[in-house]
Amino acid sequence: MAITVECQKRPEGSKPRALRRSGEIPANLYGHKGTESISLTINAKTVERLLKKASVNNTLIDLNITDIPWRGKTLLRELQIHPAKGTPYHLSFFAVAGHGDTTVEVRLRFVGNAVGVKQDGGVLDTVITELQVSCAPENIPDVIEIDVSNMQIGDSLHIHQIVFPEGVTALVDPERLVASVLPPQINDDTVTETVVS
Repeated sequence: MAITVECQKRPEGSKPRALRRSGEIPANLYGHKGTESISLTINAKTVERLLKKASVNNTLIDLNITDIPWRGKTLLRELQIHPAKGTPYHLSFFAVAGHGDTTVEVRLRFVGNAVGVKQDGGVLDTVITELQVSCAPENIPDVIEIDVSNMQIGDSLHIHQIVFPEGVTALVDPERLVASVLPPQINDDTVTETVVS
């Protein structure tokens, strides 16, 4: 899902603090021409809408710099938040077109109800909920679904057992543990002792 964002080139000599007061957020675009970067400003309301749909290193953003003009596919590489106000302070975009595969973080979504949990009272222990993958910008998945329905107590799921979308490769050890079904937790309250008098 690509999101379109319009922005402008930052005026020479403009101060970030003054820009923020006028409702603009400073930003940078990297990777469009080697190491060269462009200083930008984006309307604060646009940034607010963007952050409801996009996440860092995951969402493809169609960036449109109206006054240069430049348009291309980017990823939001960095988001700085004001420590006291909790509002966006600065954004960094990275142009991905023409750079081949890119590295992104993708959320894992566990679907289904594990047999070991449903029937035997076990506990599904999810060790990782996000995964670093490599893929072409146009193939970035919003989420990777993992079906845990058939997992019994004592079963473990590792990276190499996940079926990834076509063109998506995990960038972690294939033996890394993703999830397991643990035996039921024994609660002290449920253990009753028989006292012989």
